[in-house]
Amino acid sequence: MAGENAASLEPLAKRDAGSVELTKPEDKCAKIIAISMKKVFILFVGGAGDQESYYLSGPNWNVSHVRTKVEADAAALCYLSKCNMKALAYNKFLTDEDLAKNVLVEVPDKSTPVYIIGHSLGGWNGAHLSSVLIDKGYKVKMLITIDPVGQGKIVYGISTIYRRKPEPKAEFWVNIRADKIKNRDISDTVADFGEQWEITSGPDVSGRVDVNHADADIMFDKKLDGGKSARQLLADSILGYLREK
Repeated sequence: MAGENAASLEPLAKRDAGSVELTKPEDKCAKIIAISMKKVFILFVGGAGDQESYYLSGPNWNVSHVRTKVEADAAALCYLSKCNMKALAYNKFLTDEDLAKNVLVEVPDKSTPVYIIGHSLGGWNGAHLSSVLIDKGYKVKMLITIDPVGQGKIVYGISTIYRRKPEPKAEFWVNIRADKIKNRDISDTVADFGEQWEITSGPDVSGRVDVNHADADIMFDKKLDGGKSARQLLADSILGYLREK
């Protein structure tokens, strides 16, 4: 992790480990020891024109740029091997069949922590997904919605998204709202068209940032209310879980 976000985190490999005598020196018999390997699943959900073309636009790989930063942090902090990561388009898990094929198959068991990071329409559908998974007995450790979009009636008519407003369920919810004041670009116009989700309550951490809607990776790095970025909050959560006994 770059900058001050990385400085406060101790790599997993640097943890102190005590020694335990498992076999006496004179005992030459082979021993089989069961080892519980903790894993986490991180799902990146892209918006319109992100992981696939959307009405001749894209793919632009916005959440893939976020994934690159998450992978870099995981490698630097020595837990990359503990992470199963996948990026999906926003419309790839709405049916039971697609959910099983594209998401559930990636989660080893219902105790495995799931992290959902969604941008734009992916933030809207990803928030819905958090409640679907919780209702099915899965563990959603953290939901990160990056400038979620989906309130507009028109965008619902031309995109495969949930119609009702999401009611997220997660142990911890981070929401980032793009609020570009100057130098707005076409992505901000598109977000206006789809209608950004104006969230007034619910997230554990939130913040409004002066960033263009398309720049999910930049929003991911911005400090939010409380002084930490979504990027740092994610790394903190994963390290905290992996260090639990």
